[in-house]
Amino acid sequence: MSVLGALPRTTPAGAPGSLGQRARLDAIVRAAARSALWASLLLVTYWWAADRVVQGLGGGGSGLDSVGRLTGLVASVLLLAQVLLMARVPLLEQAYGQDRLARLHRLVGFTSFNLMLAHIVTITWGYAAGELARTPATLWDLVIDYPGMLLATGGTVALVMVVVTSVRAARRRIRYESWHLLHLYAYLGVGLALPHQLWTGQQFASSPLRTVFWWTVWSLTAAAVLVWRVGVPLGRNLRHRLRVTSVVPEGHGVASVYLTGRRLDRLPVEAGQFLSWRFLTGPGWSRAHPYSLSAAPDGRSLRITVQAVGDGSAAAFGLRPGTRALVEGPYGRLSARTRTRPKVALIGAGVGVTPLRALAEGLPYAPGDAVLLQRHTGEPLFAAELDVIGRDRGLQVLALQGHRRWPGSWLGGGLGGVDDVTALRSWVPDIADRDVYVCGPEPWTELVLATLLRAGVPPYLVHLETFAW
Repeated sequence: MSVLGALPRTTPAGAPGSLGQRARLDAIVRAAARSALWASLLLVTYWWAADRVVQGLGGGGSGLDSVGRLTGLVASVLLLAQVLLMARVPLLEQAYGQDRLARLHRLVGFTSFNLMLAHIVTITWGYAAGELARTPATLWDLVIDYPGMLLATGGTVALVMVVVTSVRAARRRIRYESWHLLHLYAYLGVGLALPHQLWTGQQFASSPLRTVFWWTVWSLTAAAVLVWRVGVPLGRNLRHRLRVTSVVPEGHGVASVYLTGRRLDRLPVEAGQFLSWRFLTGPGWSRAHPYSLSAAPDGRSLRITVQAVGDGSAAAFGLRPGTRALVEGPYGRLSARTRTRPKVALIGAGVGVTPLRALAEGLPYAPGDAVLLQRHTGEPLFAAELDVIGRDRGLQVLALQGHRRWPGSWLGGGLGGVDDVTALRSWVPDIADRDVYVCGPEPWTELVLATLLRAGVPPYLVHLETFAW
């Protein structure tokens, strides 16, 4: 099956006439999101101060109670932000990308959790009049007697489970699919904590206006989750009905899966993006796997390329024609959306060349304005296809073969004592004036990023996607 279709006749987003337009829109969205978060934090802090609890900071039990209320308010806002960050809201997804959203989600999540623990400790200690010995009994009374506290306790347990399994040491020991399912308990934890906030949170319940405001923002957040995490994926799968047409080996442990469906020209996916895939093959179908497109979408078919690194990815090699596929997405900013320069450089390692191969086919550029640096230790992936793109589009391909020269270098052998920055500048002298797309394992991409920055590439011109989760 041919995947090297002609480029669209219409000028696509990211073409020279529209470079930077979507990037500027994304910058505006990011600024608005930051402003909204800080405004929310200032608002609840104002509520806290306006209720005159700040005067209690000088006392023992009253001071603990006052600190407990403030930490609870801030934790509640950050919990709301945490849910929104991973609600797959298109404006946020397009402005930040999944990698950056995941990092922000992690930072906000751990901060919210720590503040929630501080809230529980200080508010309980404060209700115990600052007497540490009375704190356990006071906590029991609060849980049993106060409205919504039993639900909040269950929500706290759910959030503790999510946080513990999100610590890096624990994540390394858990399969991605299992971690993903456990992570869904965060929604349960948030939902169980909400009644406590609205029934017993003095700053939320002391004013009808505050109560309406808090109900409204949480209702909108819940609606965002239901629409973008449930409704939109369901609608797209019912519309497009993706099915496997063939599975083609690409090399040792790597295969491409070709799919077709209905009205794929209406699927808003771009070259370089990824989707979360579920193949309806029996047990394990509910586990989603993120795979990038390895060919530019042509409105008739899609292609992903999979490396066998676990049970889920290995199962893709046995897919039969006609197997139904369910998708969520598209996600990621490794696409024309981030482009601001006429020239581009693509840097990938191993199967990380997958989205870059799609970009090499789908991005508009003049002959010689795009270069691909492909790191590999065996046979280079898509070698024949990249040769065709090179002849038809003027893509320059530089194969960097071999294992890394030494720790701290992302390049292969055969370069002598030349450092990475010098080598990069010799291959791409104008690297600092190009958009640079990088994809590969996280430690490797970090080395590439450091080299690019030392070579003078502005950070906003570097677009990363890693294999980390």
